[in-house]
Amino acid sequence: MAGTLYLCATPIGNLEDMTYRGVRILSEADLIAAEDTRNSRKILQHYDIHTPMVSYHEFNKIKKGGELIELLLEGKDIALITDAGTPGISDPGEELVAMCYEHGIEVNALPGPAACIAAVTTSGQPCRRFCFEAFLPKEKKERAQILDEIRRESRTVVLYEAPHRLRATLAELYETLGDRPLTICRELTKKFEEKKKTTLSAAVSYYETNEPRGEYVLVLAGRSGSEAREEQRRQWDAVGLDEHMRRYLDEGMDKKEAMRAVAKDRGISRREVYQALLQQED
Repeated sequence: MAGTLYLCATPIGNLEDMTYRGVRILSEADLIAAEDTRNSRKILQHYDIHTPMVSYHEFNKIKKGGELIELLLEGKDIALITDAGTPGISDPGEELVAMCYEHGIEVNALPGPAACIAAVTTSGQPCRRFCFEAFLPKEKKERAQILDEIRRESRTVVLYEAPHRLRATLAELYETLGDRPLTICRELTKKFEEKKKTTLSAAVSYYETNEPRGEYVLVLAGRSGSEAREEQRRQWDAVGLDEHMRRYLDEGMDKKEAMRAVAKDRGISRREVYQALLQQED
């Protein structure tokens, strides 16, 4: 009978955030697969856990993943931990989980700390609907594409950033998105934890004279409804009224329905559309 892979969340700063169940599973597992064994050893020592540990990270995930799957198929129980937080969130854990599903191996979650959840829930930004982007890609073309998707996103957006890249990222966000409400969360659950509710423009100015320190989570407000409507209106302004009407008529709408749709797209009344069309005919 195959063993079980346990995704064990570990503290993102404060060691007291480890769960009772997490400590028990780490103690009882046959093996712990850790993103960074040096970092994880501090947690194991703190809780007097002596389970054997192996390294599983971005650069060995294919080879080591296969080895871990073999052990699981032999009946071994393995606990997967990341440097901090929940495995699978912005780390190679997702690949190992996918491999487990391919081989019919059970995967269980041991819920606990996650920087993205801690940040969004304490940010003061809307958190009923949010999306998580983790670290922006480094490749220029892919990064531009993701930034454009964020520009059009109406949900709250959560990003991770390292201190040495924070200034450049804030400037790029401001240039692409314009000014947006923003909460900057720094060193969550640690001694110098700080949360600053501000705007992109103010954040850019602040870090011109203040050195970024620690690990950052950026919680960015989504695009407002008025901003979306204004962008849509500008797009339609570049299209003639006749062409705009013709698009809906070609879709099978009658003239009245088409005028209603055009009015909605342009943010004007149906009467204004009708009068504008009459003037064009004249």
